[in-house]
Amino acid sequence: MTYKELCLLLFSVLTSTMGQLLLKLGATKLGKVNADNAVSHILNIVMTPELLAGLSCYGLGSIAYILLLTRVQLSIAGPSAALIYIFSVLIGYFFFQESIPVYRACGLGFIICGVILVVWKA
Repeated sequence: MTYKELCLLLFSVLTSTMGQLLLKLGATKLGKVNADNAVSHILNIVMTPELLAGLSCYGLGSIAYILLLTRVQLSIAGPSAALIYIFSVLIGYFFFQESIPVYRACGLGFIICGVILVVWKA
């Protein structure tokens, strides 16, 4: 993977991760969905700035990923996108005070090792 391809991958991963953060912030504003408020929640999605920004970040991340797919094999790009999981757990930990149990940390370690093995010498 070249430097430009790596930058494109990281941009895709980071914008998608930022999208997840913003979607979580917006979802927190909406509150829990149940049968009585489902329709109003769906309508409020377009009125919540964090949700719109999160969807925009996902859109940018998707565009970057599509551009990456024009340059590298899917068998490299697909597994590399799993880095989003790493950043999502870190956002949960730092922004939402979610715990990271040992078994989850081990799983994240396996993901990191897997991405390194997939990208290595690609």
